[in-house]
Parts: sequence; structure tokens; C-alpha cells
Amino acid sequence: MEKLEDFFGLNFDNKLLLQTALTHSSYANENNCESNERLEFIGDAVLDLLMGKYLYQTNKDYNEGDLTKKRAKNVCESALVEYAKECNLKEFLLLGKGEEKSGGRERVALQADAFEALLGAVFIDKGLNETYKIFDKVVVPVILEEREENFVDYKSYLQELVQSDKRSLEYRIVSETGPSHDRTFVTRVYMDEILMGEGTGKSKKEAEQNSAEMALKKLAMRSMKF
Repeated sequence: MEKLEDFFGLNFDNKLLLQTALTHSSYANENNCESNERLEFIGDAVLDLLMGKYLYQTNKDYNEGDLTKKRAKNVCESALVEYAKECNLKEFLLLGKGEEKSGGRERVALQADAFEALLGAVFIDKGLNETYKIFDKVVVPVILEEREENFVDYKSYLQELVQSDKRSLEYRIVSETGPSHDRTFVTRVYMDEILMGEGTGKSKKEAEQNSAEMALKKLAMRSMKF
């Protein structure tokens, strides 16, 4: 983990926070310790703030709607995975034996969650200013390379599509299965109470994205007009 600190020029006061940020629930379950889920919650908010400020300052001609859409695209799961790859974050993850054996280190949702948790850990340990060491080191270069063209945020696409005709969307979790460290979520997306898609994922975010993708494919197939 010192290698990760050195990469970003960080020096954690509480080393346990860094360890927790890299701890998947499967490892936490096997070793009776805290997982990175709570830090992920904090990191999600921190990234939204940092991204919002960056886009506001670098896109003077964007209105609120433009900024909102661009931020959504740059904080979606596929974007988070790119940021995680920039620092080879998967190398440092603490996984349970079963998760490791099943190839969990390559799972995109797991890497995305860990990146947000890392931001959350730095924020808790050092404050907002230190989080820029991560943002400037791995996030900004990805944005400047315009890799965002490869980011797919099905939820935002679907939201934009239905809003044009003032329709409403709602995502509902219909089932959660598996042990606490290896949950599988099934989510359905409804448009004006009409079932449009269903998706499965190892996280709520992943399940929602997959349900939105199915809804978009259904709309394309039916050539529905709004």
C-alpha cells in the first residue's frame, strides 16, 4: 500500500483508512473487519464535487444542463474503471478467497467502487485539498485525452430521452440474493409505471445501468416515438 501512497504523493495519518478503502466485502467477511462500502459512499460525493468544479471552470460556455450531462458521463462506472486502471488499483485490492479465485480482481464494479472508496479515505484522513492529488493525477488526464467518448452511461441516455417528452423514470430493486459479501441485485426500470427493462449486477449501480441498457434496446427495437 506504500506503493499506492507514493504514486499519489500521499501520507496517510490513519493507515487503516487506506486499508479499508481497498477492502472488498468478501475479505471483510472472512477477516471480521470493515469493508470499503461506507468510504465508497463518501467518495462518490467527493468525486461529484471535484468533477463539478473542474467542469465549471473549464467549460465556460456550458449551461447547467450541459454540465450535468458531462459530469454524469465522467463519473459513471466505466469512467471510474478507467481512473482505477490509471493507478493499477486492482493490484492493491483485498479480496476474499472465493472472490479472488473467481476472478473478482478483474470485475469492473469492484474496481470502480474501490476508486470511490480511495477518494473517500483521503477526504476523511486529509481533507478535500489532498483529494486533488488523486483527481489531478488520474482523472484529469483521462478527461484531457477525451476518453470519455468511450464511457457509456445508459442511465443518463435514458433519462435524457424520456425527459424530452416529460415522462418519468423509476428504478426498483426487485431482489437481492447471495451472502452479504457477494450480493446479486436485480433492478427494473419503469417509465410511467410501464416496465421497460430489467438488469442484474453485483452492485445496485451495475444493475441499474444494465436495466437502462435493456430499456434503450427495447425502445430502439420498437422505434417508439416520444
